[in-house]
Amino acid sequence: MGAQKISIVGGAGGVGASLAFNLLRDGAGDEVVLIDSRPNMVTSHLMDLEQTLEQGSSGTVRAGEQDDVRDSDVVVMSAGAPLTVNTSRMIYLEDNARIMDATLDLLDEDWGGTLLVVTNPVDPLVTWAQRRSGIDRRRVIGYTLNDTLRFRTGIAMALGADLGSVEAWVIGEHGDACVPLHDRVTVDGEPVELTPEQSAAAEDFLRTWYVRHVALDSGRSSTWTSGLGIARMVRALSSNGAGELWPGSVVLDGEYGIRGLAIGVPVTLGNGGVQQVHEWELTSEQRAGFHSAAALVRGAAEAILGSPSF
Repeated sequence: MGAQKISIVGGAGGVGASLAFNLLRDGAGDEVVLIDSRPNMVTSHLMDLEQTLEQGSSGTVRAGEQDDVRDSDVVVMSAGAPLTVNTSRMIYLEDNARIMDATLDLLDEDWGGTLLVVTNPVDPLVTWAQRRSGIDRRRVIGYTLNDTLRFRTGIAMALGADLGSVEAWVIGEHGDACVPLHDRVTVDGEPVELTPEQSAAAEDFLRTWYVRHVALDSGRSSTWTSGLGIARMVRALSSNGAGELWPGSVVLDGEYGIRGLAIGVPVTLGNGGVQQVHEWELTSEQRAGFHSAAALVRGAAEAILGSPSF
């Protein structure tokens, strides 16, 4: 699959603009479309991004309208309510569902693209978006990579290892109910067994990251991490689906004993969305945590699905 049309809803925000920059820099020649309710911010980013094309980036970038999503290969939903100091992404649930509503009005089960949901809280919003639109469950994917990246960073710090040398995974809810897998850790490809102290330090880094970051009251999210991570995910969607594993929120259909609910699991991506959900063997403690996370997400999703506002 060659160049794609990628529409970024929320393209004037920090994550959307970072994503646009990374897509233009990776050399695939994509058509990148920024959709946002703030036209001056879109124009500001466009004026800036045009000069990245003068420095070796490839593709095109332009302002777009909601209708652009209809013929897009990938729609990235990164629009959301203004960030506030809080302790849980769940506070944005109803506001962000309303923001997503206008885009979902234009997508249905016959749409041939893939919807990547970055807007939080991602798991109940993916559940709601997939049911509302009727799009095949494998083509509505929530971005949850950042929890895994933070866990890897925490492990690297606990071990004194180089950042980027650790592979480890987080599944479950993108939030407090996430489930870090301490028994699947490698460093430079070699399995490593963490001490209880190292595990505790790594998990503390993961679980406190969001609260520590929003407490800064900077009004910004994890802009650079998310922009690069989503761009890599978009590129994986144009591959043949071979090899690379991703954590992603997808509606399950019996995997892990869960049905009709989106939650973070290991997946392989390729043309058409999720190619495979990998059902890893979990310890009894991990499975219990995973199902507790699913119960939390189900309650939030059903609150939206049952709301008279939608």
